[in-house]
Amino acid sequence: MSRHRQRSLLGVLAVAATLAAGACTTAGAYDPTPLHTPSSPAATSASATPTPSPAPSGTDVATANCLQSYAPPAVMPEPARMPAGSTMDTIRKRGRLIAGVSADTLLLGARNPVSGRIEGFDIDMLRGVSQAIFGDPTKIELKVITAAQRLPALQDGTVDIVARNMTITCARWKEIAFSSEYYRSGQKVLVRLGETTDSGGPISGIEDLAGRKVCAPNGSTSMDKLRTFTDIEAVGADTHTGCLVLFQQGAVDGITGDDTVLAGLAAQDPYADVVQAPAFTAEPYGLGVNSESVDFVRFVNGVLEEMKADGRWAKSYNTWLADSLGKAPAPPQPVYGRAP
Repeated sequence: MSRHRQRSLLGVLAVAATLAAGACTTAGAYDPTPLHTPSSPAATSASATPTPSPAPSGTDVATANCLQSYAPPAVMPEPARMPAGSTMDTIRKRGRLIAGVSADTLLLGARNPVSGRIEGFDIDMLRGVSQAIFGDPTKIELKVITAAQRLPALQDGTVDIVARNMTITCARWKEIAFSSEYYRSGQKVLVRLGETTDSGGPISGIEDLAGRKVCAPNGSTSMDKLRTFTDIEAVGADTHTGCLVLFQQGAVDGITGDDTVLAGLAAQDPYADVVQAPAFTAEPYGLGVNSESVDFVRFVNGVLEEMKADGRWAKSYNTWLADSLGKAPAPPQPVYGRAP
Protein backbone atom coordinates (compact mmCIF):
# COMPACT_ATOMS: atom_id res chain seq x y z
CA MET A 1 0.00 0.00 0.00
CA SER A 2 1.44 3.44 -0.93
CA ARG A 3 2.14 5.99 1.81
CA HIS A 4 -0.52 8.31 0.29
CA ARG A 5 -3.20 5.60 0.23
CA GLN A 6 -2.25 4.47 3.72
CA ARG A 7 -2.59 8.01 5.04
CA SER A 8 -5.95 8.46 3.33
CA LEU A 9 -7.26 5.21 4.82
CA LEU A 10 -5.86 6.10 8.21
CA GLY A 11 -7.59 9.46 8.01
CA VAL A 12 -10.99 7.95 7.26
CA LEU A 13 -10.67 5.53 10.15
CA ALA A 14 -9.35 8.21 12.51
CA VAL A 15 -12.32 10.48 11.86
CA ALA A 16 -14.72 7.65 12.60
CA ALA A 17 -12.78 6.52 15.64
CA THR A 18 -12.69 9.96 17.24
CA LEU A 19 -16.45 9.86 17.70
CA ALA A 20 -16.10 6.96 20.13
CA ALA A 21 -12.52 6.94 21.35
CA GLY A 22 -11.42 7.54 24.92
CA ALA A 23 -8.01 7.21 26.53
CA CYS A 24 -6.48 3.92 25.42
CA THR A 25 -3.28 1.98 25.43
CA THR A 26 -1.16 0.76 22.54
CA ALA A 27 -3.04 -2.53 22.64
CA GLY A 28 -6.25 -0.67 21.85
CA ALA A 29 -7.95 -1.49 25.16
CA TYR A 30 -9.80 1.42 26.72
CA ASP A 31 -8.33 2.79 29.94
CA PRO A 32 -11.25 3.01 32.41
CA THR A 33 -9.55 5.76 34.43
CA PRO A 34 -11.01 9.10 33.34
CA LEU A 35 -8.62 11.97 32.77
CA HIS A 36 -9.55 15.38 34.13
CA THR A 37 -10.30 18.01 31.48
CA PRO A 38 -10.12 21.66 32.57
CA SER A 39 -13.31 23.65 32.13
CA SER A 40 -11.43 26.46 30.42
CA PRO A 41 -8.12 26.79 28.57
CA ALA A 42 -5.02 27.77 30.53
CA ALA A 43 -4.07 31.42 30.41
CA THR A 44 -1.22 32.37 28.12
CA SER A 45 -0.02 35.56 29.74
CA ALA A 46 3.73 36.00 30.09
CA SER A 47 5.28 34.81 33.33
CA ALA A 48 8.50 35.48 35.13
CA THR A 49 11.41 33.87 33.35
CA PRO A 50 14.91 32.82 34.36
CA THR A 51 18.09 34.67 33.49
CA PRO A 52 18.11 35.33 29.73
CA SER A 53 20.40 33.37 27.44
CA PRO A 54 21.33 34.15 23.82
CA ALA A 55 18.38 33.64 21.48
CA PRO A 56 18.68 31.20 18.57
CA SER A 57 18.56 32.73 15.10
CA GLY A 58 15.05 33.97 14.31
CA THR A 59 13.93 33.86 17.94
CA ASP A 60 13.39 36.98 20.04
CA VAL A 61 14.83 37.14 23.55
CA ALA A 62 11.47 36.83 25.31
CA THR A 63 10.69 33.61 23.45
CA ALA A 64 14.19 32.27 24.10
CA ASN A 65 13.71 32.78 27.85
CA CYS A 66 10.59 30.60 27.73
CA LEU A 67 12.49 27.98 25.72
CA GLN A 68 15.16 27.61 28.40
CA SER A 69 15.25 24.08 29.78
CA TYR A 70 17.57 22.16 32.10
CA ALA A 71 20.99 21.19 30.75
CA PRO A 72 21.49 17.47 30.10
CA PRO A 73 23.91 15.43 32.23
CA ALA A 74 27.58 15.63 31.25
CA VAL A 75 27.57 11.85 30.75
CA MET A 76 24.40 10.01 29.83
CA PRO A 77 23.79 6.76 31.76
CA GLU A 78 23.90 3.53 29.82
CA PRO A 79 20.58 1.91 28.89
CA ALA A 80 19.14 -0.33 31.62
CA ARG A 81 21.59 1.20 34.15
CA MET A 82 19.78 4.29 35.43
CA PRO A 83 20.99 6.17 38.54
CA ALA A 84 19.48 4.65 41.69
CA GLY A 85 16.51 6.61 42.98
CA SER A 86 16.13 8.64 39.77
CA THR A 87 12.89 9.11 37.86
CA MET A 88 14.40 7.04 35.06
CA ASP A 89 15.17 4.21 37.49
CA THR A 90 11.56 4.24 38.68
CA ILE A 91 10.40 3.97 35.07
CA ARG A 92 12.92 1.19 34.37
CA LYS A 93 11.75 -0.84 37.37
CA ARG A 94 8.13 -0.43 36.27
CA GLY A 95 9.09 -1.90 32.92
CA ARG A 96 7.57 0.72 30.64
CA LEU A 97 7.48 4.43 29.90
CA ILE A 98 3.94 5.84 30.15
CA ALA A 99 3.31 8.59 27.61
CA GLY A 100 0.38 10.84 26.74
CA VAL A 101 -0.13 11.08 22.97
CA SER A 102 -2.61 11.74 20.20
CA ALA A 103 -3.99 8.82 18.19
CA ASP A 104 -5.58 10.90 15.43
CA THR A 105 -3.01 13.54 14.50
CA LEU A 106 -1.77 12.18 11.20
CA LEU A 107 2.02 12.40 10.73
CA LEU A 108 2.64 13.18 14.43
CA GLY A 109 0.69 10.56 16.38
CA ALA A 110 -1.98 8.44 14.68
CA ARG A 111 -3.15 4.84 14.73
CA ASN A 112 -2.03 2.84 11.68
CA PRO A 113 -5.15 1.06 10.33
CA VAL A 114 -3.11 -1.95 9.21
CA SER A 115 -0.88 -2.60 12.23
CA GLY A 116 -3.07 -0.96 14.87
CA ARG A 117 0.00 0.81 16.27
CA ILE A 118 0.15 4.53 17.00
CA GLU A 119 2.98 6.07 15.00
CA GLY A 120 4.40 9.37 13.79
CA PHE A 121 7.08 11.98 14.44
CA ASP A 122 6.07 12.57 18.07
CA ILE A 123 6.03 8.82 18.72
CA ASP A 124 9.57 8.50 17.36
CA MET A 125 10.75 11.00 19.98
CA LEU A 126 9.29 8.72 22.66
CA ARG A 127 10.92 5.68 21.11
CA GLY A 128 14.25 7.45 21.52
CA VAL A 129 13.56 7.97 25.24
CA SER A 130 12.52 4.34 25.67
CA GLN A 131 15.67 3.18 23.88
CA ALA A 132 17.82 5.28 26.21
CA ILE A 133 16.16 3.92 29.36
CA PHE A 134 15.65 0.27 28.45
CA GLY A 135 17.83 -0.37 25.44
CA ASP A 136 14.53 -1.13 23.69
CA PRO A 137 12.44 1.49 21.82
CA THR A 138 9.16 -0.39 22.28
CA LYS A 139 8.76 -0.38 26.06
CA ILE A 140 6.12 2.37 26.00
CA GLU A 141 2.50 2.43 27.15
CA LEU A 142 0.70 5.07 25.08
CA LYS A 143 -2.28 6.81 26.67
CA VAL A 144 -4.46 8.72 24.24
CA ILE A 145 -5.29 12.17 25.62
CA THR A 146 -6.85 15.37 24.28
CA ALA A 147 -4.99 18.68 24.06
CA ALA A 148 -6.78 19.91 27.20
CA GLN A 149 -5.68 16.82 29.16
CA ARG A 150 -1.96 17.25 28.55
CA LEU A 151 -1.11 19.32 31.62
CA PRO A 152 -3.44 17.57 34.10
CA ALA A 153 -2.16 14.13 33.02
CA LEU A 154 1.40 15.21 33.85
CA GLN A 155 0.46 16.97 37.08
CA ASP A 156 -1.41 14.02 38.56
CA GLY A 157 1.14 11.41 37.44
CA THR A 158 -1.14 9.65 34.96
CA VAL A 159 1.74 9.81 32.46
CA ASP A 160 5.53 10.26 32.71
CA ILE A 161 5.80 12.36 29.58
CA VAL A 162 3.62 13.97 26.92
CA ALA A 163 4.52 14.02 23.22
CA ARG A 164 1.52 15.67 21.61
CA ASN A 165 2.62 18.65 19.49
CA MET A 166 2.68 20.81 22.63
CA THR A 167 3.94 24.38 22.35
CA ILE A 168 6.44 25.55 24.96
CA THR A 169 5.09 28.70 26.69
CA CYS A 170 6.03 30.64 29.81
CA ALA A 171 2.52 30.14 31.18
CA ARG A 172 2.78 26.34 30.84
CA TRP A 173 6.20 26.39 32.54
CA LYS A 174 4.30 27.50 35.68
CA GLU A 175 2.48 24.16 35.68
CA ILE A 176 4.83 21.61 34.09
CA ALA A 177 8.39 21.32 32.80
CA PHE A 178 9.50 21.07 29.18
CA SER A 179 12.34 19.45 27.32
CA SER A 180 14.37 21.55 24.95
CA GLU A 181 12.62 22.38 21.67
CA TYR A 182 12.44 19.41 19.30
CA TYR A 183 10.47 20.99 16.42
CA ARG A 184 9.47 24.51 15.32
CA SER A 185 5.99 24.68 13.84
CA GLY A 186 3.67 27.60 13.05
CA GLN A 187 -0.06 28.24 13.06
CA LYS A 188 -1.95 28.39 9.75
CA VAL A 189 -5.54 27.90 8.58
CA LEU A 190 -7.28 25.18 6.55
CA VAL A 191 -10.33 25.92 4.37
CA ARG A 192 -12.38 24.19 1.69
CA LEU A 193 -10.67 23.78 -1.66
CA GLY A 194 -11.56 26.77 -3.83
CA GLU A 195 -13.01 28.77 -0.89
CA THR A 196 -13.20 32.52 -1.57
CA THR A 197 -13.67 35.70 0.42
CA ASP A 198 -17.03 37.48 0.50
CA SER A 199 -15.82 39.62 -2.41
CA GLY A 200 -14.90 36.56 -4.47
CA GLY A 201 -11.15 36.67 -4.08
CA PRO A 202 -8.93 33.83 -2.82
CA ILE A 203 -8.45 33.20 0.90
CA SER A 204 -4.97 34.51 1.65
CA GLY A 205 -4.98 34.29 5.45
CA ILE A 206 -7.09 33.77 8.53
CA GLU A 207 -8.16 37.44 8.44
CA ASP A 208 -10.19 36.65 5.33
CA LEU A 209 -12.50 34.44 7.41
CA ALA A 210 -14.03 37.39 9.28
CA GLY A 211 -17.66 36.70 10.12
CA ARG A 212 -17.22 32.93 9.74
CA LYS A 213 -16.75 29.99 12.11
CA VAL A 214 -13.27 28.55 12.64
CA CYS A 215 -12.45 25.53 14.82
CA ALA A 216 -9.49 24.78 17.09
CA PRO A 217 -8.99 22.28 19.95
CA ASN A 218 -9.94 23.45 23.42
CA GLY A 219 -6.97 24.02 25.74
CA SER A 220 -4.57 24.67 22.85
CA THR A 221 -2.45 27.69 21.97
CA SER A 222 -4.21 27.56 18.59
CA MET A 223 -7.51 28.32 20.32
CA ASP A 224 -5.89 31.06 22.41
CA LYS A 225 -4.64 32.77 19.25
CA LEU A 226 -7.92 32.21 17.40
CA ARG A 227 -9.79 34.08 20.13
CA THR A 228 -7.70 37.17 19.45
CA PHE A 229 -9.46 37.49 16.07
CA THR A 230 -12.62 38.99 17.55
CA ASP A 231 -14.46 39.14 14.21
CA ILE A 232 -14.15 35.35 13.78
CA GLU A 233 -16.44 32.98 15.68
CA ALA A 234 -14.18 30.52 17.54
CA VAL A 235 -15.57 26.98 17.81
CA GLY A 236 -13.90 24.44 20.10
CA ALA A 237 -13.52 20.65 19.84
CA ASP A 238 -11.64 18.05 21.87
CA THR A 239 -9.17 17.36 19.06
CA HIS A 240 -8.25 18.54 15.57
CA THR A 241 -9.99 15.44 14.21
CA GLY A 242 -13.10 16.65 16.03
CA CYS A 243 -12.65 19.93 14.15
CA LEU A 244 -12.36 17.98 10.90
CA VAL A 245 -15.68 16.25 11.61
CA LEU A 246 -17.34 19.65 12.15
CA PHE A 247 -15.66 20.96 8.98
CA GLN A 248 -16.91 18.03 6.91
CA GLN A 249 -20.42 18.46 8.35
CA GLY A 250 -20.42 22.12 7.32
CA ALA A 251 -20.65 23.32 10.92
CA VAL A 252 -17.44 25.39 10.60
CA ASP A 253 -15.79 27.15 7.68
CA GLY A 254 -12.17 26.54 8.60
CA ILE A 255 -9.72 24.95 11.02
CA THR A 256 -6.67 26.58 12.54
CA GLY A 257 -3.66 24.84 14.00
CA ASP A 258 0.00 24.04 13.54
CA ASP A 259 1.15 23.47 9.97
CA THR A 260 2.15 19.89 10.88
CA VAL A 261 -1.36 19.10 12.10
CA LEU A 262 -3.14 20.79 9.20
CA ALA A 263 -0.95 18.91 6.72
CA GLY A 264 -2.26 15.69 8.24
CA LEU A 265 -5.88 16.87 8.05
CA ALA A 266 -5.50 17.87 4.40
CA ALA A 267 -4.09 14.42 3.63
CA GLN A 268 -7.34 12.96 4.99
CA ASP A 269 -9.74 15.20 3.04
CA PRO A 270 -9.27 15.89 -0.71
CA TYR A 271 -11.61 18.88 -0.43
CA ALA A 272 -9.51 20.63 2.23
CA ASP A 273 -6.64 23.01 1.55
CA VAL A 274 -4.04 24.62 3.81
CA VAL A 275 -3.80 28.32 2.94
CA GLN A 276 -0.29 28.93 1.60
CA ALA A 277 0.49 32.03 3.64
CA PRO A 278 3.26 32.55 6.20
CA ALA A 279 2.51 31.10 9.62
CA PHE A 280 1.11 33.76 11.96
CA THR A 281 2.62 32.27 15.13
CA ALA A 282 5.78 30.41 16.13
CA GLU A 283 5.03 27.08 17.82
CA PRO A 284 8.14 25.54 19.44
CA TYR A 285 7.31 21.96 20.42
CA GLY A 286 8.61 20.46 23.64
CA LEU A 287 8.12 17.15 25.43
CA GLY A 288 6.14 17.76 28.63
CA VAL A 289 7.27 16.34 31.99
CA ASN A 290 6.07 16.77 35.58
CA SER A 291 7.72 19.89 37.03
CA GLU A 292 9.17 17.91 39.95
CA SER A 293 11.05 15.48 37.67
CA VAL A 294 13.96 17.75 36.79
CA ASP A 295 16.31 14.77 36.51
CA PHE A 296 14.04 13.27 33.84
CA VAL A 297 13.91 16.54 31.90
CA ARG A 298 17.74 16.62 31.87
CA PHE A 299 17.83 13.02 30.70
CA VAL A 300 15.28 13.63 27.92
CA ASN A 301 17.31 16.64 26.75
CA GLY A 302 20.34 14.39 26.49
CA VAL A 303 18.31 11.94 24.40
CA LEU A 304 17.14 14.68 22.05
CA GLU A 305 20.71 15.89 21.58
CA GLU A 306 21.78 12.34 20.67
CA MET A 307 18.88 11.91 18.22
CA LYS A 308 19.70 15.20 16.49
CA ALA A 309 23.40 14.32 16.28
CA ASP A 310 23.17 10.71 15.08
CA GLY A 311 20.59 11.28 12.34
CA ARG A 312 17.53 9.74 14.02
CA TRP A 313 15.75 13.10 14.18
CA ALA A 314 16.28 13.75 10.46
CA LYS A 315 15.26 10.19 9.57
CA SER A 316 12.01 10.58 11.47
CA TYR A 317 11.30 13.96 9.85
CA ASN A 318 11.90 12.52 6.39
CA THR A 319 9.62 9.55 7.15
CA TRP A 320 6.66 11.57 8.40
CA LEU A 321 6.87 15.25 7.48
CA ALA A 322 9.02 15.75 4.38
CA ASP A 323 6.26 14.83 1.88
CA SER A 324 3.97 17.53 3.28
CA LEU A 325 6.37 20.15 4.61
CA GLY A 326 9.43 19.80 2.39
CA LYS A 327 13.11 19.09 3.00
CA ALA A 328 14.20 18.54 6.59
CA PRO A 329 15.36 21.76 8.27
CA ALA A 330 18.21 21.87 10.73
CA PRO A 331 16.94 20.59 14.10
CA PRO A 332 16.13 23.34 16.62
CA GLN A 333 19.09 24.32 18.78
CA PRO A 334 18.53 23.73 22.51
CA VAL A 335 18.43 26.63 24.93
CA TYR A 336 19.65 25.77 28.43
CA GLY A 337 20.20 27.73 31.62
CA ARG A 338 17.02 27.11 33.61
CA ALA A 339 17.60 26.43 37.30
CA PRO A 340 15.30 24.19 39.41
